Amino acid sequence: MRFDESLLDRIRSTLAQTAEAPTPARVATLLRSEGAVLGDAAVLEVTEALRAEITGAGPLDPLLRRPGVTDVLVNGPDEVWIDDGEGLRREPVRFRDEAAVRRLAVRLAASAGRRLDDAVPYADARLAGGVRLHAVVPPIAPDGTVISLRVPSGRALSLTDLVAAGTVPGALEPWLTALVRARVAFLVTGRTGCGKTTVLEALLGVCHPGERIVLVEDSGELRPDHPHVVRLEARTANVEGAGRIGLDVLVRQALRMRPDRIVVGEVRGAEVVDLLAALNTGHEGGCGTLHANSTADVPARLEALGLAAGLGRAAVHAQARAALDAVIHLVRDDGGRRRVVQVDVVIGDGGVRTADGGLATAAAFRVDGDGAVSRGPGFDVLADLLAQRGWEP
Repeated sequence: MRFDESLLDRIRSTLAQTAEAPTPARVATLLRSEGAVLGDAAVLEVTEALRAEITGAGPLDPLLRRPGVTDVLVNGPDEVWIDDGEGLRREPVRFRDEAAVRRLAVRLAASAGRRLDDAVPYADARLAGGVRLHAVVPPIAPDGTVISLRVPSGRALSLTDLVAAGTVPGALEPWLTALVRARVAFLVTGRTGCGKTTVLEALLGVCHPGERIVLVEDSGELRPDHPHVVRLEARTANVEGAGRIGLDVLVRQALRMRPDRIVVGEVRGAEVVDLLAALNTGHEGGCGTLHANSTADVPARLEALGLAAGLGRAAVHAQARAALDAVIHLVRDDGGRRRVVQVDVVIGDGGVRTADGGLATAAAFRVDGDGAVSRGPGFDVLADLLAQRGWEP
């Protein structure tokens, strides 16, 4: 039902001035004071619309509640997109104007304790309920406010669930299970939105229930189905620029918490140094996610992160060779499907070194577009590694 926008503006303004919650009774009273008489159903509709604007995500609320939706993206008042696992699709949702989009972005950021204005024109935060918010406003978004919302999964998917969904080929399930149970250190890699967090979450659910898993994340997204999980979450600086606690600090704290496994939700900065150091000091089975276009790009990506953190190339490669055992790579195809396409072993002291002694990976399994699995040159290395640790799929 469409309502007079000027009427809603006056009611909205009155509620804001008095700091009142938009209850049906209060909304009905305000409507009568404006000379508008509506039925009970219309009053409830107005109340829900106002409540969404004041406490929720406005017109985006129904999209965030829709089953299967993983992302809601706003590129302006007339351009709203969703992803529900079938690729991006435009939705017939409209904001009144650019000011309404900006008000929503500012309010959502404020609800998470973040500042968003001309001086600080971007915000990255986790909202109540676990939704991940990223928003940018002019001047760095010259065409208007842009909002990106990442919706957490309602429940942790198991490895079996991912096989049923086609994300993981059935032939790989026993190998991935053995990889985790054998406490092999691994990275889950891929581009943004390809399902790295979902796959890592499912793999952590395979860990022995007696293990203590310490999660280190920039913004808490991992919810593995495991009985003993400790979560640490980074903190951004406050409006005065103080109080920041980064992932590198949290990795060091995790080392003092008697972890059986240290998990870094996303390796993307100086924490790579501390993670590699931790995995080289007896903390087997550590894992994390890493943005990379392919498994072949992983050595260069780790090298770039290590160099930025002050670690030399040779040191990065040497520590990574000793610390990491495997890489699980995902893609998101043109149809929007997220799927594992390759499992590599890291070539180090147990295998053939590269000519310059650097870090390299070799494919143990490849998965084609139809889900067929084939063995690669690194298969024997992976099989030997698992056998040495008493695991055979």
